[in-house]
Amino acid sequence: MNLIGEDLEKYVESYSDSEPDLLKRISSYTQANVHSPRMLSGHVQGRVLSFLSRIIKPNFILEVGTYTGYSTLCLAEGLSDLGKIITIDKDFSLQNKVESFFKESIKNDQIEYRIGDAIEVIPKLEYEFDIVFIDADKKNYINYFKMVLPKLKSNGIIIADNVLWSGNVIDADKIRNDRLTKNMHDFNEFIKKDTRVSKIILPIRDGITLIKKND
Repeated sequence: MNLIGEDLEKYVESYSDSEPDLLKRISSYTQANVHSPRMLSGHVQGRVLSFLSRIIKPNFILEVGTYTGYSTLCLAEGLSDLGKIITIDKDFSLQNKVESFFKESIKNDQIEYRIGDAIEVIPKLEYEFDIVFIDADKKNYINYFKMVLPKLKSNGIIIADNVLWSGNVIDADKIRNDRLTKNMHDFNEFIKKDTRVSKIILPIRDGITLIKKND
């Protein structure tokens, strides 16, 4: 879901950096062929991810939830010359197509694509991350946060997607009766109360939270 109207969204896109051709093709493929295409980051959010990555120039990025690789490639744009992005997804049905997209990118050698359950993979990672992007199963958002925070550099950032959940997080009935809405509301409450981090929600697309690990 986008929280602004289609015309205003097109205006924002037209005055932002253009979407690279490979990402346009990933977007088109996803919309036409893959389940739940709303999961794709899309033009504006993708440029936000790229922009943040290019500012930070990270050595190590962790992405929880690869989907069709769009956000992976956006984040990879800012990697340092020797940097690496590790991206995890448990949907093996997309593996071959995603790998084919990655092979078209000049950042391919800096992408480590792992198929598996992030709950099992993350504890085995021995990196100190500059950026973590969480965009996977909503029931585990709090668990992912708890697992990655100790692996995040001081002043590193966690980016959490879908935190406004189509605007449903302000609907008391939805919070009570819809499991996924409650998952996202509970995550937002958890992050709000955590004094180890600074945080801000940006109403971009379906809502993203920027979370900075404090000194």
